[in-house]
Amino acid sequence: MFVTYIRGVIRVMILFLFGSTGEIITEKSGHLNMGTPGIMCMGATGAVVGGVIYLKAIVDPTTANGFLAIIIPMLFCLLFAGLTGLLYCFLVNTLQCNQNVTGLTITTFGAGVFPFVSNMIGSDGLSILSSSFYIRIFPKAFCEANWFTQIFLSHGFLVYLAIIIAVVALLILKKTRVGLSLRAVGESPATADASGIDVSKYKYIATIIGSCISGLGGLYYLMVMNNGALEYNIESFGWLAVALVIFSLWNPGIAIAGSFVFALFYQLPKFISSSGAAAQIISLIPYFVTIVVLIVVSLFNKRETQPPASLGVNYFREDR
Repeated sequence: MFVTYIRGVIRVMILFLFGSTGEIITEKSGHLNMGTPGIMCMGATGAVVGGVIYLKAIVDPTTANGFLAIIIPMLFCLLFAGLTGLLYCFLVNTLQCNQNVTGLTITTFGAGVFPFVSNMIGSDGLSILSSSFYIRIFPKAFCEANWFTQIFLSHGFLVYLAIIIAVVALLILKKTRVGLSLRAVGESPATADASGIDVSKYKYIATIIGSCISGLGGLYYLMVMNNGALEYNIESFGWLAVALVIFSLWNPGIAIAGSFVFALFYQLPKFISSSGAAAQIISLIPYFVTIVVLIVVSLFNKRETQPPASLGVNYFREDR
């Protein structure tokens, strides 16, 4: 029972981790992208479109090639999420639109496009393609050897990809010149601009890459958590991922542990067979914890625990 519970926690954790890692990278550039839930929806939309295109190309879903069944939906997912991130950045960085309003508009747009497109083109056969996303990295006999391997080594490749992306993002932000420049843009774009850093380029690249990573959360939700079945609940997970960014103090490394904690509470009602008001109260715990973390961070007011200084503030070079 315990093994099953922790395995379920890890499955949900990865969805949070994709969304929060992408949002952290975006916010490090100074863009407060409240459109992350919508971008995750757009990633799922791309996965549906890519999967249907591939299924129609092969005619018989039972003959699907495992590699193509993975790579085509993933490429469309990255394309849709990346283009949505590009749209957001164009609106707030080039046209100087309000970041909060733009982000909420993106969320509304993505949440509406996902059910509209998926219902229009259908999703027959996606459940067959989803089996390719369960391909284990390690041999089956090894994965089932003991409780440790069952919990940590028996998942599909997307689980490990999410953790790798978070670790790489942490190393780039903390240990490389690119990460230093990105953090400088988020802290003080005017100073970064004066030192020769192309502020606009960093904002665009960070937002697009962050959006692509968050979009993978939509792919994961569709193909792994729901086995290819359409379910339009991604937006709620997206808001939890945004809350997790605050909980993790804008640190991808902490986001790994934070995602596990959020998923722990999310799965707890199912594990203890709770229902009704008790289940609802338990599911709200991550939000309450986030509020507590925000209050504590505000009280201590240490620079390393604070968001980027220019977060949510548009930069216009001529205003310097």
